[in-house]
Formats: sequence, structure tokens, C-alpha cells
Amino acid sequence: MFTRTRRLRRNVLTRELVKIISIEKSSLIYPLFVCDGENIKSEIESMPEQYRYSLDRLNEELDELLKLGINNILLFGIPNHKDEIGSQAYDENGIVQRAVRQIRKDYQDKFLVVTDVCMCEYTSHGHCGILHNHDVDNDETLEYIAKIALSHAKAGADIIAPSDMMDGRIAKIREILDKNNFKNIPIMAYSIKYSSAYYGPFRDAADSAPSFGDRKTYQMDFRSYNNFYREVEADTQEGADFIMVKPAMAYLDVIKSVSEVTNLPIVAYNVSGEYSMVKAAAKNNWIDEEKIVMENMYAIKRAGADIIITYHAKDIVKWLSK
Repeated sequence: MFTRTRRLRRNVLTRELVKIISIEKSSLIYPLFVCDGENIKSEIESMPEQYRYSLDRLNEELDELLKLGINNILLFGIPNHKDEIGSQAYDENGIVQRAVRQIRKDYQDKFLVVTDVCMCEYTSHGHCGILHNHDVDNDETLEYIAKIALSHAKAGADIIAPSDMMDGRIAKIREILDKNNFKNIPIMAYSIKYSSAYYGPFRDAADSAPSFGDRKTYQMDFRSYNNFYREVEADTQEGADFIMVKPAMAYLDVIKSVSEVTNLPIVAYNVSGEYSMVKAAAKNNWIDEEKIVMENMYAIKRAGADIIITYHAKDIVKWLSK
């Protein structure tokens, strides 16, 4: 006699009955790129079906998201002016700050607004902090990261998401938020962010490629193992409310390992390169886009992610509604 595991796969209803992992639209976050200017809805060449929006066109996209039932968004800003200290990142009239205020005015609490806190989109050199001798000064950068976070909270952001990977950033942000009566604003920490080639299309979208060198001194080395535990421990102790792993697909083992050591919600970022590769293959009819995307999403959830940031969110919701 042999084991018949196929009994639980014999038809659709049986498979639905015993499935454990599910994808819900409430667990998806959709990234948006907002930019200075007027009447801009500009497709990002390396990210098909993703656009940069000026504020006068942003509501077109937000209205579509509401119709689909997508209420969670992550904002990235692209300013017209960049300088050595990324001053537009913490300006009260910066592009993200104005976008958040507009969303609050026009949609009240219909959207959960997460804001990316970093400097690479705002600095003339494309690095994530203040440079000294072509190296990012960790401690000086913390002062700027904290100012950015506070300006986003003042504008009305629901969640602050620092992606700079400076040591001590969570403690510094928590301190400044608490001192300014934003004790209830959560921090979504990019705790485990690898120095990855999968970010290429995003850098096109945000004009954030480094003008020299790379980010290997502050983003994590994918050749190492177990170093991510220290990052999770540090961010947790400093006051993080979410733990993020970025990228997602090439780091499912990391998501799984992190899920076994933290009780905080785990966020996986299905990044631009992962998105664009699927889109390119689908365009050439090499793959079934829907089946590939959904298989990827289930893999991310199965690994232990509670929340997925993905550019596929609109398509996923449409497929789920069928």
C-alpha cells in the first residue's frame, strides 16, 4: 500500500478547501511615482504600465485604484531640483509633502499613505545621504532622514518607510516623531535591503542612479548569510513596527528566516526588476503573465510575508475578481 497524496488535489473544490495561503487585496501596497510639473502622465520605459504623475493628474490614478479596491499606496517623489543635501526631500512644499496633503484633502482617509523616506531621488549625486570624501556619512545623514520623516508626518502620512539603510535611523526617526506628537505614526523599516541589480528600472523611474560608485557600503551584501538577523534585531529594538525584505523573489529564504524570529508584520517588496522581467517575457508571449505573477505572489506569502509591495497590484486585484 502506498500514500495517495493526490486525493487532496482531485478537483477544484477540494483544492480550495485545503489551501492555506491566500492573496487578499488588503495585503497589497501599490507604489506610485509623483513628480513636479503639470499635465504629466509619463510612462516609465523600463517599467511598462507604470507612470510618473504630476499632482494635477494624480487623482486619475487614485480614482482607478479606489474602483479596484486598492487602498494602500507607497509614494515616491521626483523633484525638479536636486542638490548635494537633497533639500527638496524635507521641504514642506516638496513633491511628496504636497501629494500627501492633496490626497488627504481630496480623499480624506480612503487611502493608507506610506511614504518612502530616503535621499537618493533628491540628491544631485544619487546617493542616499550626505557625502564626505565620496562616502555617505552615516551619522550626519540621520539628521536629514529624521527631518524628512517629520515633514511627511506633518503632511499627513500614515506610515513612514525609511529605505536609506543608515545605522540608527529607526531610533532617530522614532525620537523625532515622538517629540513632535506623532507617537502613533508607525515606521515600516526597510530592515533588509540588499545591494541588488533588481533595482535598475526603479532608478530609471526615479532618476536616482548614483553618479559614481555604488551603494554597497550601506546596502547589504547578498553573498553573506545571517547578517540580516542583526538588522532585524536592531530595527526592532529601535522601534520599528514593520520589517521589510527587499527584493522579494531572490530572497525568499530570507523572508522565511525572518518570519521565524519576529512577531512584527513582514513586508516583502516585489521590486521593479522583478516586475519588468515578467512584463517583458509576457509581451513576447514567452509566459502566461497572470499565472506567473500569481505563482510569485503565493511564493512570497508562503515564505512568510504578510504584506506585499508590488507594481502588479492592479492586475492582481483584477485577476482575483474574476
